Amino acid sequence: MNPNEVPTKGNLIRARNSLALSRQGYDLMDKKRNILIRELSQYIEQAKEIQSSIDMTFREAYAALQRANVQMGIETVRNIAESLPVDGGVEVVVRSVMGTEIPVVRHDASMDEKPAYAFYRTKDSLDEARAAFIRVKDLTLRLSQVENAAYRLAFNIQRTQKRANALRNITIPHHEELVKTITNALEEKEREEFTRQKVIKRMKGKTS
Repeated sequence: MNPNEVPTKGNLIRARNSLALSRQGYDLMDKKRNILIRELSQYIEQAKEIQSSIDMTFREAYAALQRANVQMGIETVRNIAESLPVDGGVEVVVRSVMGTEIPVVRHDASMDEKPAYAFYRTKDSLDEARAAFIRVKDLTLRLSQVENAAYRLAFNIQRTQKRANALRNITIPHHEELVKTITNALEEKEREEFTRQKVIKRMKGKTS
């Protein structure tokens, strides 16, 4: 027999404390799960809105790009595109939501403030395409942040649910049963001791 399951008052106190801690842990896990679910719901809604905006903006960007190709020539547009500097102004930091690390994408938009090509050799359609693709880039960065956050939250919700289930279905019932068993055993011992004392007292009364 496990020494902690021996029916003693010390073990009963420890079993009750473990039961109380297990119940408290379950309550905390349940609250954490609910908070994470609320966060996840918000990110899912944001992802839907951003995805819808991206689809519409992509169509606008490619329509403007096609007009630029027609007006300026595909080769000219390609050369201008290849001469543009690489955007390295993206930084990813994290924030914590109930122990879940959520990525936050930061972008230095200073490179997008003015075109890196001369206006005299381009058409308005190229400017329109550039502006639309900048919006696509911004939306894509936001979507990547939201989808990554949603994935991490969903993973943590699943892990938290498993822990809560283990506490509710295994740990708490075990400690409840242990408290009940030890309590019954101690009560039985007390009854036996009470009966023994009564017998001894009665026997002493007869001999006196």
